[in-house]
Amino acid sequence: QVQLVESGGESVQAGGSLRLSCVASGRTFSSYTVGWFRQAPGKDREFVAARSRSGSIPNYADSVKGRFTLFRDNAKNTVYLQMNSLKPEDTAVYYCAATLSYSILASAFNSASWGQGTQVTVSS
Repeated sequence: QVQLVESGGESVQAGGSLRLSCVASGRTFSSYTVGWFRQAPGKDREFVAARSRSGSIPNYADSVKGRFTLFRDNAKNTVYLQMNSLKPEDTAVYYCAATLSYSILASAFNSASWGQGTQVTVSS
């Protein structure tokens, strides 16, 4: 089992940028496919992005393509979500997740370890 701790969430103006971090501890981090999800008030949790174990293969939700970048540093046991051109609709609690599945699809995280979440608020 891997433990995940997110940080970096805060309130920003629309058009701004944020970088979320997620530090993992426990088993070998490079054995995990990693991802970010988010949940807005009153809505279901939704997939944002994922990246393969080696970091070479990404997958992004259409709503964030071209604006968000997920990258990982296996030497630091850390995964990042760089968020640019933020919009009010990006407001949500953002969760980091890690799965032993090789798939980078959202369904791969049905069995995953999760962090506690970090709040991102984007104001217009």
